[in-house]
Amino acid sequence: MPDAHNTATTTRPAPVTFWEAFRFWLKLGFISFGGPAGQIAIMHTELVERRRWISEKRFLHALNYCMVLPGPEAQQLATYIGWLMHRTWGGIVAGALFVLPSLFILGVLSWVYVAFGQVPVVAGIFYGIKPAVTALVVHAAHRIGTRALKNGWLWGIAVASFVAIFALEAPFPLIVLIAAFIGHVGGRMAPQIFVVGGGHGTIQQAYGPALIDDDTPTPGHARFAKSHLVKVLIIGLGLWAGAMAWLLLTHGMNGTLTQMGWFFTKAALLTFGGAYAVLPYVYQGAVEHYHWLTGPQMIDGLALGETTPGPLIMVVAFVGFVGAWTQQVFGPDALMLAGAVAATVVTFFTFLPSFIFILAGGPLIESTHGQLKFTAPLTAITAAVVGVILNLAMFFAYHVLWPLGLSGRFDGVSALIALGAAAALFRFKLGVMTLLGLCAVLGLAITWLR
Repeated sequence: MPDAHNTATTTRPAPVTFWEAFRFWLKLGFISFGGPAGQIAIMHTELVERRRWISEKRFLHALNYCMVLPGPEAQQLATYIGWLMHRTWGGIVAGALFVLPSLFILGVLSWVYVAFGQVPVVAGIFYGIKPAVTALVVHAAHRIGTRALKNGWLWGIAVASFVAIFALEAPFPLIVLIAAFIGHVGGRMAPQIFVVGGGHGTIQQAYGPALIDDDTPTPGHARFAKSHLVKVLIIGLGLWAGAMAWLLLTHGMNGTLTQMGWFFTKAALLTFGGAYAVLPYVYQGAVEHYHWLTGPQMIDGLALGETTPGPLIMVVAFVGFVGAWTQQVFGPDALMLAGAVAATVVTFFTFLPSFIFILAGGPLIESTHGQLKFTAPLTAITAAVVGVILNLAMFFAYHVLWPLGLSGRFDGVSALIALGAAAALFRFKLGVMTLLGLCAVLGLAITWLR
């Protein structure tokens, strides 16, 4: 007779109701700190190891699909699993609850920032956090680079992309397109260069039978049907067109909200490589082209995004809030309303494509449980992203270390905080939240002493 422990690991879990899953996705929305890697780790622990709602093989199969899509892969993975378990509404709820807590929290913090940003306490916190954010971006470039740059050719693409965006000021979409073309041609002529291997799930472990196990047949709603594909595309594109038409009618072609809707639609389709990859594009548009916010404000927004749950790309909500506030979209007497509406608008246009990708493409992916391999163009894009992120780190460092420009004084204290933060990340593997908390306290102490 098996003991209790063996029974627990050999018996398939009880079916999960829609509302049980709803409560889990809501909880996940409030605890999903740590960026994509941390969020995926949380989902693996909860869904594969502890609750056994899905097997590791099926979990990794879904993750590999999400990794080759533009957009936040952790949010897309939650959408995929929610859809697989509880049909379309299950996917919508899982994906939306991954984002909504972050939107609410970031909206409140954005209001505090623009309304009270000059208060010494708030200014002191940001004084300590900004250098830490610079170190975080450098660390991200290193982390992605060590995984992606497996040979000299890929290193060459990374260097070329850095030169293109730093020296030639090439737009981010052009760099992505050129990298994809190089990968497409190179993958045919020298495939060994662009097949770098690795990926997720090289080591698998059995945690016991799962509700959706390796050999569980694909549920009826997840099987491919042309009618379903057409329906999802019509509804998804219809929602986008309807929202854009409303903005055009109410704000005109050159209205701030209309421009935000169009700009962040493009951003949503260019987020290969994660949020750090698309941030340079957001910076180019929001800071340099539209002037919705300043460079230092962009750094502050990334700091807030790092300290809140949800995808890091939610920094776009901060951009929308601050941009609508400074542009006085609804007039000087409705600044908070303008910020809240703009944050909601940019979140809608940023995440709508992710839902379409999952609900339309999921049945195609479920039609085979073999591992989905990265393509050569995506390998080249990932290499180019490393150079782009390094440029972003230099941009942040410039604004942090020379806050008044190169003709102004060098901020040695910020440089020491940045070096200490880098050491904490690279040498001591300190967590992001702990690092930002310590740097915030340090910034407060320095401000008080001054």
